[in-house]
Amino acid sequence: YYPQYFVKWGNYKMTGLIEPLMMIIMFGMGTTMSIRDFTQVLLMPKGVFVGMTLQFTIMPLVGFTIAKTFGFPPEVAAGVILVGCVPSGLASNVMNYIAGSNLPLSVTITAFATIVAPIMTPFWMKLLAGQFVPVDFLQMMWGVFKITIIPVGAGLLFNKFMQGRAKWLDRLLPLVSMGGIVFIIVVITSAGRDNLIKVGLVLLGAEMIHNIAGYTFGYWGSRLAGLDERSCRTVAI
Repeated sequence: YYPQYFVKWGNYKMTGLIEPLMMIIMFGMGTTMSIRDFTQVLLMPKGVFVGMTLQFTIMPLVGFTIAKTFGFPPEVAAGVILVGCVPSGLASNVMNYIAGSNLPLSVTITAFATIVAPIMTPFWMKLLAGQFVPVDFLQMMWGVFKITIIPVGAGLLFNKFMQGRAKWLDRLLPLVSMGGIVFIIVVITSAGRDNLIKVGLVLLGAEMIHNIAGYTFGYWGSRLAGLDERSCRTVAI
């Protein structure tokens, strides 16, 4: 109803806050991780390989199929594809914890998916979303690297050298991250208000299909690959 308050403040476009807020959120994610999350791959290489492969094939391709099928406007179609091209985040680890899944596998997949995102996300966006909107592979690769790898790396270092020494910051970062995510959603929703009004319910249905397809193909793909039940559930989420 009031998008104008979240599009501009004076001459300043609110979308300019998205990148620094994303970097803060990713730094917070980094502070919850450790080098051990990356070494876990040695204990479960098959699970990590299957999870990464399914994540970076099923989700982009399903997103592209949905974008084509529903005939969305170019920018919305590219957004649907982008949803399928990005790595899993901390929320997936929380959901796997609640579901009683293989949490070490979930954390390891999250860690490695974040590492390969600067290559895989621009690659799929160039290949698939490039049919709808112009995509600059190198520019996008640097953008993803800047927003993910640098702040996550800084968070890892902070966790290693400052763990337990700044408890106030440990309590503050999750709140800042949550607030940042809410603010980003508000700004993006306001900027795309007119398109969302046109395709809102259809887009909601499309994303439900995207999620259900991810769960289904992720789970049964893992079963076909010979993973145990808990690991299949982990990969699906």
